[in-house]
Amino acid sequence: MHPVHSPALFPRWYSVGAALVAVMLWSAAPLLAEFAKATPPLQLTAVTLLAGSLATLPLSRRVNVAASGAGWQLSVWVGIPLLIFGAVSTYFIGMRLAPAAEAALITYTWPVLFVLLSQWSRFGRLQIAGVVGALIAFSGAALLLVPQAINGGLGGATTGYALALLAACCWAIYSWLSQAAPVALTPLLPRLLLIACAIALTASLALEGTLAFPSGEALLAGIALGLGPYGVAMVAWDKALRWGHASLVGSLAYGVPILAALLLVLAGMSVLDWRLPAAAVLVVVGCLKASR
Repeated sequence: MHPVHSPALFPRWYSVGAALVAVMLWSAAPLLAEFAKATPPLQLTAVTLLAGSLATLPLSRRVNVAASGAGWQLSVWVGIPLLIFGAVSTYFIGMRLAPAAEAALITYTWPVLFVLLSQWSRFGRLQIAGVVGALIAFSGAALLLVPQAINGGLGGATTGYALALLAACCWAIYSWLSQAAPVALTPLLPRLLLIACAIALTASLALEGTLAFPSGEALLAGIALGLGPYGVAMVAWDKALRWGHASLVGSLAYGVPILAALLLVLAGMSVLDWRLPAAAVLVVVGCLKASR
């Protein structure tokens, strides 16, 4: 499946600019999530997705998804909201169970997964550069996790790291669907985010019990997450994917783990250890290699 848009119709800087906006906002997500740590993760997911739906509401317009066939209707109205809910909720939960910077770094391996998925859908096979890049990127995650595992220090954090990887898979599949979809997703985002919010609310009531609306710093952080990383950033990313080329746009997202880790360290929420910047560099190098 290939996108129906033509990147050649738009200047390259359109897609680059849109991707950079998404990158900057995504880099702030781990820091904002730490500020909202007092809120149960599924409740935080619901608040975040509701804020994102309201933030993107001005862009809403009617799109004839039915003309794309039953398969795409199911993918758009069911698959994408589930992917959004899965990506956001597992990300928040993973950061509660594992150190925030390390969990965020694992989540931000999703660009290399997106490149591999794009290569497979376009060529029917994986290219050597993509596989080597993936190995380099995941060696960065191994640099963080293997020493802890050898010393028996992973403990409950193992589940957190697994959930962070699941979030990466959700974002990779979402990005691929955004590029391959025969209709633009931006006009549908308010409704898609609202559906994902309803899923999160249902899950919160079922798994977390009573629903208490967050207040104070946690509420502000949840709203900021919805307005920025899961609102404006998602619109910008959808535009970047539809205006540009997957390899070019994907390569710009590789700076997110470094910027995110830097913000956490500057805020005093993560300790600067040589393994963290080294792992971030390996993830970026691996993603760049894969995109070539």
